[in-house]
Amino acid sequence: MTTLNRSRWSQRLGVIALAAALTAGLTACGGESGGKPAGSASADAKAEAGFPRTIEHDKGKTELKAKPKRIVALDNSLVEAVVALDGTLVGGIGSYRDQKTFPAYLGDAVKDTKDVGPLESPNLEQIALLKPDLIVSATVRHDELYAKLSQIAPTVFVKTTGPTWKENIGLLGKALGAEKSATDQVTAYETRAKTIGAAVNAKAGKPTASVVRFLDGPTRVYLPKTFSGIILSDMGIARPANQQNPEEFNIEISEEQIAQADADVIFYTTNSGGEERKAKFLANPLWKRLKAVQKGNVHEVKDEIWMTAVSLQGAHLVLDDMARIFKVDPAKS
Repeated sequence: MTTLNRSRWSQRLGVIALAAALTAGLTACGGESGGKPAGSASADAKAEAGFPRTIEHDKGKTELKAKPKRIVALDNSLVEAVVALDGTLVGGIGSYRDQKTFPAYLGDAVKDTKDVGPLESPNLEQIALLKPDLIVSATVRHDELYAKLSQIAPTVFVKTTGPTWKENIGLLGKALGAEKSATDQVTAYETRAKTIGAAVNAKAGKPTASVVRFLDGPTRVYLPKTFSGIILSDMGIARPANQQNPEEFNIEISEEQIAQADADVIFYTTNSGGEERKAKFLANPLWKRLKAVQKGNVHEVKDEIWMTAVSLQGAHLVLDDMARIFKVDPAKS
């Protein structure tokens, strides 16, 4: 290469470098929106504080280089956790059991969210097209998909979604850079639960409570380790002696074992396919002998709230039900 050519090539490299620097500067100042007002750089820096960070989770460790802005959640309870923490949910599981779409109580927060279900086999191609910068799910749901999901985007897994629902919100808070919001919201819920629970106990004489679920299969009495059970525990609502096992999830009962569901008050839900079984139980003479039935303290509540929401939003709706049923102050701020 001649000296002249080398000089021209150096000049050309200088122009390319300058153009790249200008482009980077414009991107930093304006991004895709074409420009931001002065002073927004400090706001951006604040929003990105704490990143990159490494999240320890049920499947190991995942590095997040920046605050996630495009999130896919592959469990309905995690969908609701992302929404509660003001994350941008581009994809999620909407349909689940009796639920055909995202719950109405999530409102506009999911109006642009793509349903990437079904829960049992999420659409990986659709997820990839959404270009997420974070995918969240649970080992109990998608253990075998973790490696494939991690190839699409940084992926964080909780272990399960029932008894650990509050801990899951805390983990997501770390992943989204929203730790304070997660802590504050869980604390606010727990405070409200104690307030309503104290009012219920004072008014109803510290009643014991049972939660029964009718399914197309075994009928279940839900114990303290479950979503609804945790809410009752947070309220300080007592359970019958046979329902205080801290390790088991539920008791499966036949019609001959109806007495195991007895308490001062009974709440029951019905899942799809459980209507026939519910009718048989409620018509059974053994059911009619339960003290809650004889006192008129039996209440049908929504399965999609008490059983499948497994979220802060669902927990507050359960508290709404409890305040309404017992006619106490709902303790809403």
